[in-house]
Amino acid sequence: MNPPVQWHRLGRVEYGDGLELQRQFQEARRVDEVPDTLLLLEHPPVLTLGRGAKENNIITPKPQLEALGVEVFETDRGGDVTYHGPGQIVGYPLLHLGPGRQDVRKYVRAIEELMIRTVADWGITATRIEQWPGVWVAESRRGGPRKIAALGVHLSRWYTKHGFALNVRTDLSHFELIVPCGIREAGVTSMRDELERDVPVFEVEDRIVHHFREVFDCEVTVAEEPRRTVSVVVTREDGRVLLLERTAARGGFWQPVTGRVEAGESPLQAAQRELMEETGLESVVVPLDYEHCFPFGEGRPPQVFRETAFMAKARGEVRIDPGEHSACGWFTREEAIAKVPHAGLARAIAMSARPSP
Repeated sequence: MNPPVQWHRLGRVEYGDGLELQRQFQEARRVDEVPDTLLLLEHPPVLTLGRGAKENNIITPKPQLEALGVEVFETDRGGDVTYHGPGQIVGYPLLHLGPGRQDVRKYVRAIEELMIRTVADWGITATRIEQWPGVWVAESRRGGPRKIAALGVHLSRWYTKHGFALNVRTDLSHFELIVPCGIREAGVTSMRDELERDVPVFEVEDRIVHHFREVFDCEVTVAEEPRRTVSVVVTREDGRVLLLERTAARGGFWQPVTGRVEAGESPLQAAQRELMEETGLESVVVPLDYEHCFPFGEGRPPQVFRETAFMAKARGEVRIDPGEHSACGWFTREEAIAKVPHAGLARAIAMSARPSP
């Protein structure tokens, strides 16, 4: 039997934060501070370019992508251009392939088999098509062969990164922004489109984990839930955003109001408390309907947080605790987005532009 694997159910993760999660877990794995790891998550709409990508396979002009809120990233995975978005399970196996397992083709075949077995649990017959990468439904309800799962991996000294993306209930119209994986002769599909009904993402994740045990011949254990935190984006009437500068001992970076959810608190209660403690403001806190996971710091093992975002309008004078923050400032939304250390905080600041109730 192969070494055990610990899996993390993360939900939404900004793509930039996902790259950092992979880096931290892989570095920790290299020094045996974490076991082999499987991250299961969803990204917001994003296009990623693999090492073999041709830029002309992004067929949508950059201004239109920006208007749609679709980011573009170059990566070190194999393959061409692909799309990630809500309703698509992205899996990052961060493994060490030891002696007897050091076969790239065999590793890729194992991931393909994982996808094939998973969709088979819902009666979907998927297969490989030799001339095209990924996992395919040869006779799709949408017509012809269509890809249901994309693969793109990176190996360095037999430590793995990147992985797979399975379309569960993905908005397939977003694939029209690109030539998926550079293949013009065939399109894409999803489990929802093949079944003509919705499938819960959580259930599919559970089956991925079940089949991961079989295909990779290992024990799989669930990781602890990420620690819960909140962020509160405070704005003035002129639209400027409040940022607090942490003291040098606490990192020295700029961020909105943030803090941990204490035992017995709801995220809303924590957000109201943190706003009062960190700024002295008693403003009404409004949910942004945005929750995401992200890595914090350079701890070993990596520290993962699940953050719920809120916003509030400034009413009164801001008073900071010099033990936690060395300064505060009001910035344009663009300036604030450029200053914060995590993609999720940037997303929350952008979302705070909507009118409050």
